[in-house]
Amino acid sequence: MMYSTVSCIKYDPGSMVPSSHEVVIEVPLAVFVNGRHALTAMVSPTLLEEFVTGLLYTERIIRKLEDIESLHIEENRERNREKNRDENREKNRDENREKNRDENREKNREKNREKNREKNRENKEKTDDPITLSASVLTKDPFSIMLSGKTVLSGCGGDTSYLDADRLPKIQSDMVTNVSTIKTIMKETLVSDLHTRTGGIHIIGLFGPEGKICIIEDIGRHNALDRAIGYGLKHGVDFSRTIVTCSGRISSEMVRKCLMANIPIIASRGATTTLAISMAEKAGLTVIGFVRSQKMNIYTGVERVRNE
Repeated sequence: MMYSTVSCIKYDPGSMVPSSHEVVIEVPLAVFVNGRHALTAMVSPTLLEEFVTGLLYTERIIRKLEDIESLHIEENRERNREKNRDENREKNRDENREKNRDENREKNREKNREKNREKNRENKEKTDDPITLSASVLTKDPFSIMLSGKTVLSGCGGDTSYLDADRLPKIQSDMVTNVSTIKTIMKETLVSDLHTRTGGIHIIGLFGPEGKICIIEDIGRHNALDRAIGYGLKHGVDFSRTIVTCSGRISSEMVRKCLMANIPIIASRGATTTLAISMAEKAGLTVIGFVRSQKMNIYTGVERVRNE
């Protein structure tokens, strides 16, 4: 589940009324590489192995999927112990009540109480007591480490692994596409029930010569791109024949991740930045922005996009 229904007060002109709304779930994921805390990322709680795999790849901790010896995702143990204690305590209380009350009357009352308790527990777990997750990774090179202790926020720009543009890899690809394909895959990317419900997520699409490879949703577009790259690694995708589509801004960090994975084209319905354009131009990456209706802006690598 990637969203939770929470209570709110909705304002309409002239009135404020109690209501509810679907809100995206955000959880901290602590990543440990070879026993060392590498970073904590704020992510959506889905496809976490793919996210960690893609992150390690774009950070150059691994060069290929086989460099990972093991990868395990675990929920915070202390939280599980507290949950089990609460469940056992409640179970004992319920058993004692049933012994001392009229069977039929207690059956009806307990049914209502249990229903309310369950609802309250679910709401508390989803909002007041968020899940804490950890990922433990062992690589075949035990000396592989990342910058220890950093935090990647969900605001899509919380932390970055900026490198000198002159030292970034160059795109190695002869892939060519056309404006019709870009418009079609962008439209396919932006169909999202979760975004319609919450209005709070970014979407990344990864497409190959045969069409859609995956479409990923996350609270952060950098997270979503790492997750798409991780998905591609786990499925043997040739990134030199792919296009990334994005619902949000193309930043320098988005460009860097595409260069690390050798993805030759990135397109977005949104804007880009001057640094992203400069980095892409030097490395041979095609950057396309404002893909909307029948229009788009091709900022770099126009030779890869045919007018058809």
